[in-house]
Amino acid sequence: MLESKTNRIALFVSAFIIIALVLFAILRDNSQAISLAQAQELLQSRSVKKVVVTKKYVFLKTDTGYYKIPSSQVTPKMFINYKVEVGTEANILIYILFFVLFLGLGSLLFRYLQKRDFKLFESVESEQAGSSSAGTALPGESSVIEAIKSDVSFADIGGISDVKMELEEIIDFMKNPKRYKSFGARLPKGVLLVGPPGVGKTMIAKAVAHEAEVPFYYQSGASFVQIYVGMGAKRVHELFKAAKKNAPSIIFIDEIDAVGKKRDGNRNDEREATLNQLLTEMDGFEGSSGVIVVAATNKIDVLDSALLRAGRFDRRIFVELPTKKEREAILSKYLEKVPHELDVKVVANMTVGFNGASLAALVNEAALLALRQNDFHVTLEHFYQVKDKVMFGKKKLQMLSEKQKAFRVTYQAGKVLVATYYDLPFEKLMLSNEKLTPQTDEPYIKQELESRVRMLLSGMASCDIKYSEHSNNAKEDLKQAKEIVEKMCNDYGMASSFLPDTKEQGLILERLYGETKDLLLSMQEIVNKIEAVLYERESISKNEVKSYLDAVL
Repeated sequence: MLESKTNRIALFVSAFIIIALVLFAILRDNSQAISLAQAQELLQSRSVKKVVVTKKYVFLKTDTGYYKIPSSQVTPKMFINYKVEVGTEANILIYILFFVLFLGLGSLLFRYLQKRDFKLFESVESEQAGSSSAGTALPGESSVIEAIKSDVSFADIGGISDVKMELEEIIDFMKNPKRYKSFGARLPKGVLLVGPPGVGKTMIAKAVAHEAEVPFYYQSGASFVQIYVGMGAKRVHELFKAAKKNAPSIIFIDEIDAVGKKRDGNRNDEREATLNQLLTEMDGFEGSSGVIVVAATNKIDVLDSALLRAGRFDRRIFVELPTKKEREAILSKYLEKVPHELDVKVVANMTVGFNGASLAALVNEAALLALRQNDFHVTLEHFYQVKDKVMFGKKKLQMLSEKQKAFRVTYQAGKVLVATYYDLPFEKLMLSNEKLTPQTDEPYIKQELESRVRMLLSGMASCDIKYSEHSNNAKEDLKQAKEIVEKMCNDYGMASSFLPDTKEQGLILERLYGETKDLLLSMQEIVNKIEAVLYERESISKNEVKSYLDAVL
């Protein structure tokens, strides 16, 4: 009897699987996804025989195939010459039929197990309890360290040609070690990538592993900082043991400053033990081990001197913010799959101070905006609209009274005029964003620094001219202006003497404020024009302000 029931269940399960496979073959979505450009080409060639619209996709049927494109990427006017049918997703029917079949199977199994007093459930629960107790890890116990596969190549990274040249030598060494050994050269034990956040240090390390075709062991510095004493050092040992076992290989330690800070006498036994283990492991590398340590940091000044000495990190590579030419290369990479109508050089000009990650975010935000607006291509206007969002974050203009808005408009009008007059790097001013140009560490001459201070003081000067007072939104600009003047006097030697007194900073600020006020007084007609535009549109471009200036200068 029991055997009969078992056979019936097996028969039912087999029938269910066969029916499910048949339904899946019949009802599954066998259409081919295409891009917007390909869809336009099919529609223009008049080869589309049928158009079916669903909530998620638009399906195009031709004599040669069946295609689909997300509904969010198309507009109704594209199909004005076609009869459009409204359809439903085939996947919904599949899910409904599967659900009905599962209910039938589940009901039969439940009745069968009920007659057997649920002994199967009890055995499963006991097995799970046993395996759970056996597999529970002790607190702080290290997990198995495995290599990850890198799919990033140098071809995927734009710019940084000088960094690539440095690292290609290491890649060649790992691929052809005999060539270098015959010449008496040895593989560097460590490479330290130094640079500000977002410049692509992790991507560079992944690209090295991909190009060298070797295992890649990734760990963050924070992962070595353990609560339990000795666990950090143990994890370091396991990491190097796994890498040496699978040599040639690359170990990449991101944010190494988390574990490699200077030992300054303030005791932290766990962190010091972890650092000592790291130093020992790097010293213990045999010349032929084929393992190289690549580490990244943006705080090289806080690293312990023992970590930086020769024989540990033999090579240091500085990865700086991309230059204009490098920004063009990076943008070209990110725009390869984005339909666009723009000059990459113009976008590169407007992104001074952007790192690689910011450029990726900028392209993505521009593409998303184009989709939201149902545009077929990404244009320069899309980049203008999202630039401030990427650089400073999205900031909604708070509810202002008429008087407060008047002060804000006058403040921003003064800033945008002075910034344009001195040709400071910006493309567009938004009424909702007090920041106009990003701070950068590029070398400046005295005249350029003074121009920046004038811009920071110009909003306050504009309000003082019109209303004889200004609002507290001048706080951040005034703070930044003071910092620049302080550095000019104390760090850059741009004061009247190399050891200026404390009064000189105030005198410089007063002089620059007076010059800015005089400039704005002489151009009140242009200030009024800018204010009118800001009242109407709440934004104005540098080119528009420049046209006003060109008309009077």
